[in-house]
Amino acid sequence: MYAIIAADGRQYKVEEGQIVQIDFREGAKDGDTITFDQVLCLSDGGNVKIGKPTVAGASVTAEVQWAELKGEKIYIQKLRRRKNYRRRTGHRQKYTKVKITSIAGL
Repeated sequence: MYAIIAADGRQYKVEEGQIVQIDFREGAKDGDTITFDQVLCLSDGGNVKIGKPTVAGASVTAEVQWAELKGEKIYIQKLRRRKNYRRRTGHRQKYTKVKITSIAGL
């Protein structure tokens, strides 16, 4: 059984027991539960429900495993030739790691 959920402008295909990195959630602590109500599609093998745009009454529950996790550092370099202009900055995206505990609504 799997579900496709929409969270923070992205879509995730999730199954029960799967660990997923979502965008950082302010105020989330380890052990908290998060409910995703925007379920776009549900499937349990042969039976598939597709929402218009979401499946009515469906929800996915997840438990926070790691509240603040940092991703890989990305470097940004700017250069203007012949002008002695060079800038190098970096960025690390914050994530929240969650474990999918249940999928309801099928």
